[in-house]
Amino acid sequence: MNHTEEKRAIIASRLREARKIAGLSQAQVARELGLHRPSISEAEAGNRKVSADELTKLAKIYDVSISWLLGERAEKLDIHDDKIQLAARELQKLKPDDLDRLLTLLASMRREEDPS
Repeated sequence: MNHTEEKRAIIASRLREARKIAGLSQAQVARELGLHRPSISEAEAGNRKVSADELTKLAKIYDVSISWLLGERAEKLDIHDDKIQLAARELQKLKPDDLDRLLTLLASMRREEDPS
């Protein structure tokens, strides 16, 4: 795999991960961008280039940085923060279905905060 293919695979993976964490379907994201759902699927599979404009919009929709989507850096959290440690301990106790519901709820709360 050359550098370009590797970079495209990283972006595809980040796009898929961010969408799932945001609790959105490919169809919902496609509607937001004015695209057809297969365009999102192809981008998440690494088979379609994503324009700079699309990356900007996706970062806003997913509430992540463009540089994170590009695989340039990880979002930084202070793992020693007491609140983060407490949250991590509590999240470990959840059943997978409950965790999925919680992530969907958090994503909907983020969307409600940003009415744009």
